[in-house]
Amino acid sequence: MSSSENGVWRNWAGNEEAAPRRVLRPARTEDVAAAVKDAVRDGLRVKAIGSGHSFSPIAVAPDVQLRLDRLDAVDAVDPETGLVTVGAGMPLWKLNPLLASHGLALENMGDIDRQTVSGAISTGTHGSGIRFGGIATQVRALELVLADGSVTVCSADERPELFAAARVGLGALGIITKVTLQTVPLYALHARDASMPVAETLGRIDELVEGNDHFEFFWFPHSETTLTRRFRRLPADTPLSPMGTLSRRLDEAVSGPGFELLNRLGTRVPRLVPPITRFAARAMSSRTWTDHSYRIFASVRDVRFHEGEFAIPRAHAAEALREIRRWIDAHGEPVSFPLEVRFTAADDIWLSTAQGRESCYVAFHQYHRMPYRRYFDACREVLGSYGGRPHWGKMHDLGADELRPRYERFDDFTALRDALDPAGVFANPYLDRVLGPAPAA
Repeated sequence: MSSSENGVWRNWAGNEEAAPRRVLRPARTEDVAAAVKDAVRDGLRVKAIGSGHSFSPIAVAPDVQLRLDRLDAVDAVDPETGLVTVGAGMPLWKLNPLLASHGLALENMGDIDRQTVSGAISTGTHGSGIRFGGIATQVRALELVLADGSVTVCSADERPELFAAARVGLGALGIITKVTLQTVPLYALHARDASMPVAETLGRIDELVEGNDHFEFFWFPHSETTLTRRFRRLPADTPLSPMGTLSRRLDEAVSGPGFELLNRLGTRVPRLVPPITRFAARAMSSRTWTDHSYRIFASVRDVRFHEGEFAIPRAHAAEALREIRRWIDAHGEPVSFPLEVRFTAADDIWLSTAQGRESCYVAFHQYHRMPYRRYFDACREVLGSYGGRPHWGKMHDLGADELRPRYERFDDFTALRDALDPAGVFANPYLDRVLGPAPAA
């Protein structure tokens, strides 16, 4: 979660902060509309924030910051159709058990559940599984407050162009106040974690991706081992065998306090990073367990880090990863966190990182106390050479000129933004960089 002290807001990673002139906590759509109208009257920009889990400055609010945590009500649940409408500030960790109580679930999830619904869709949060899209593909309608303070609803049938853009809208088109999701019947996952040599994993990528409902893997760059993670979808009435208490506590110790101490040691003595990561790779245990989907998709992330991530065409996954490895080996770069590699289906959302193509997501991390710039720049160059699209909620330094050729509908999106918000009421320096400034800003 984000933090706030002495009027300064910071995101979860601690790499972005803001000292907004106004901080408001609207409880109703009408409150959001009034806040926008007041800001326009006073010549101020407005940004809504969720849980602050983005690593990019997408939610930084220099003027008016709207905290949406009070917009977290369940508006409607229809178990027959699976349509569920919730407030934009509903966090995923709260939504999932609520859905389960109605016999429902999200079709797919990312690997954390700290985000709000609106934050997750606005930045393009995704999970894994080549037959499944990101969370935004599960959206069926949105309620937004526009830059003139009016309230509108969009869906595939009502304002379809706005719907095509606003599902991954970066907060540039309006402030989302309600989200209608298409859920599915509650289901279980059988999870299997297994170590596998790097060469074998890269050589079998297509088989592993296509042969599992959900497949991803982690790779510490200084090691010869990957941890592969495979999930198989099962009916909700499948007998569950959750992760045992001892295994869970050991996992939390290794990935939490223990990993924190190892990273602090590596920060002070960088030459120890390669043996530390090889130890961490060996400590990743093989295991199987079965539980409801939301309890398996999401993991606890206690050790803070910086993160970037790019989506590339699935076909280039193995060669891109080999290229990143060659750069790390050639430069002796101490990288203390694993690469995380996931795969998703194509979609049709204008600024989705999976728009128009099956995608491989390569996420690169570094412990928050360690230098990261050279490594992140190298990953950006390698993945960018394959047409990589940066995750909107993660760290990158690309601008509109570099992003435009990577998205077929980029100019359509900016034209819609210019029509809806010509004065840049919902802009901030990040959006000015990645989209270009609004025409009358």
